[in-house]
Amino acid sequence: LCRVEFGKSAVQNLPTRNFIRGMERDEEIVVPVSDGLDLTVKLINVGEPDSEGLVTVDFELNGSSRRIRVKDASAESTTVTREKAKEGVVGHVGASMQSVVVETRVRSGDEVKAGDPLVVLSAMKMETLVTAPKDGKVEMVYVTDGDAVAQGDLLVIIE
Repeated sequence: LCRVEFGKSAVQNLPTRNFIRGMERDEEIVVPVSDGLDLTVKLINVGEPDSEGLVTVDFELNGSSRRIRVKDASAESTTVTREKAKEGVVGHVGASMQSVVVETRVRSGDEVKAGDPLVVLSAMKMETLVTAPKDGKVEMVYVTDGDAVAQGDLLVIIE
């Protein structure tokens, strides 16, 4: 917010102590942004990290309540981050949408022809059959039945 609306000076004007260690609950600081313009920031609450390692932070900015979610670098995420299929690489087969793997129909080393079924995905009670984009040998299968995948996640590589 500060960098977008007020430029670099807002961050440079944070009290050094707060920049290094953060704020304490119920602490209020004044950040000079430009001549005659100050931002008053009061920390209300910092929640616990969720499964993605995100923390909800409640604060007041010039008296208005705000809520943001930020990544807690010290928290471990239980969310799996998967490799993405490389665009333009025909043998990289990615998920077309966020879904769950219902069935994996190939294994590493299998020979496939263009159009052969590779993986069955389910999203919003609809199943989608992911097929081979080309003839070749399955180099690697990156998912197993029950895995949750996001759009673009790498499912299979075909040599």
